[in-house]
Amino acid sequence: MQKIILYTLIVLLSFITNLNAQETDSTKVQKETFEQRARKIANKIEFVTKSEKQALKEKVEAIDLQLEKGQISKEEASRLKQEEAQKSAIKIDTAIANYNDELQELIQQKVNGEVASVEGIEQKGGTMIAIGGSGNDSIGKNRTEINIGSLKVYHGEDDKKRRLSKRTTSQFVFAFGLNNIITENESLNESDYKVWGSHFYEWGLTLNSRIFKNHNLLHAKYGLSLMYNNLRPTDNRYFVKNGDLTELQDGFTNFNESRFRNVYLTAPVHLEFDFTPKKTDKDGNSYFRTHQSFRLAIGGYAGVRIKSKQILKYEEDDQKVKVKQKGDFNVNDFNYGLSAYVGYGQLSLYAKYDINPLFKDNPIEQNNISLGLRFDFN
Repeated sequence: MQKIILYTLIVLLSFITNLNAQETDSTKVQKETFEQRARKIANKIEFVTKSEKQALKEKVEAIDLQLEKGQISKEEASRLKQEEAQKSAIKIDTAIANYNDELQELIQQKVNGEVASVEGIEQKGGTMIAIGGSGNDSIGKNRTEINIGSLKVYHGEDDKKRRLSKRTTSQFVFAFGLNNIITENESLNESDYKVWGSHFYEWGLTLNSRIFKNHNLLHAKYGLSLMYNNLRPTDNRYFVKNGDLTELQDGFTNFNESRFRNVYLTAPVHLEFDFTPKKTDKDGNSYFRTHQSFRLAIGGYAGVRIKSKQILKYEEDDQKVKVKQKGDFNVNDFNYGLSAYVGYGQLSLYAKYDINPLFKDNPIEQNNISLGLRFDFN
């Protein structure tokens, strides 16, 4: 266990250092970087482990050969194997313990800034993977960054800084959370739909344009999104279309699941306040970035319904049955509403409310409302 923890610590430190590599002063660069020294320790651990495992394997094979020849009993063979395994484990732990001081000293030097963190990142190329975020500009002049979260590829830090500092940038947006219905003259506590069982999902692409050329506070945020609004009725009910009306009725059997989904293609528009401060590069030039500080936005959306579907799951004669019912269910073909979000960096608390009712001609208006988390991958 000590071997695994120690080896994992080395790998994680090396990995984190690569992801957050910054340009270092040439006077601080030493003959060996942190990565090189950490890799040497890791190689030593790997060599000791492999050597002892190979030695143990050979000893076990010798014991098995004695057992086959009838020289020892099964009990004796089992005892010998256990003893050899314990001896091998002790040797590995003892060897690894000898590297502990060296590792701790290396980590302390890294914390104190006494050891370089970059292996010629300015000279060497290569490719790095980023899950999300855009805070680290110094990826290296010749290194390529594949940013999975924002679906972008940057060819060197100059390209990344130029593209992220443009007056208009693009983001991949993903949001999810709770979804429900506000019914006229009723509270959410009296809702016909499960609070924790009804969800929404949204994903799409947005453009973010800085409104003032030399000020970073105000931005226009606009794009296209797919919205999935799911409702799960309470009390074993489901939707039934009766002429121009759509009603909740008691189930014809005991449902394992009753879910009603509406999918919309929408165009959201927001006025976003971004408090990310102005940046200055190493040459003293000022530039603007986004999604690195407190943000809030107000706006709305409008879209068209793509499809409506009801999914019913139940058991009949010991058979699991899944029924998918597609149709308009008298749902409005268009939706429009208000939305807002507030957060820090990429993550925000997100709320949206449909101004138009869910169903066209139902005598009581019901409006969709959602609350959840939103990610803007810049």
